[in-house]
Amino acid sequence: MSFWYLAFRCVLQLVLLRPRSTEFKELEIVVLRHQLSVVRRQADRPQLTKTDRVFLAAASRLLPRSRWRSFLVTPTTLLRWHRQLVARRWTYGGRNGRPPIGREIRELVLRLAHENPRWGYQRIVGELNGLGIAVSATTVKKILRQAGLGPVGSRGGLSWGAFLRAQAQSMLAIDFHRRDDRAATAVRALLHRAG
Repeated sequence: MSFWYLAFRCVLQLVLLRPRSTEFKELEIVVLRHQLSVVRRQADRPQLTKTDRVFLAAASRLLPRSRWRSFLVTPTTLLRWHRQLVARRWTYGGRNGRPPIGREIRELVLRLAHENPRWGYQRIVGELNGLGIAVSATTVKKILRQAGLGPVGSRGGLSWGAFLRAQAQSMLAIDFHRRDDRAATAVRALLHRAG
């Protein structure tokens, strides 16, 4: 829009600079001022289209401010329209906020959390930094929370009892080189308590 606005201003400037006689220009100005006064008396508030606003804003840039009285709108309105046209040129559409986290990073964070249930957010961030992946602890916390994984203490992992039950067969199969009934009884008692 701003390119077309600039082009329109240049074309308008060329049209106004066409050689005309001074008398013709002054007569045209008098006629236009009279028409403007008639329109101001008849209409409450003019309904201007977008094209009208572009034309008036472009024309206002060609005239000195002392001559802006001849426009239908106030000088502050003309300046506001001009600012809006220029602002459109410099506004960039696009995303707001942080970029989304990639699927690979999300999967890696979840994999590290599942394989190492005793690692906290900071430890996972440290491991990722060691791999050359820059992620904040807040981001890791957010990923884990979205996946339904809480802080270290509440994440699933083997409890002591579950560990002892899983290792019971290998613990009983150990050859102690010496048979001691008290030791075997103690191991069974520990396993019984853990279960």
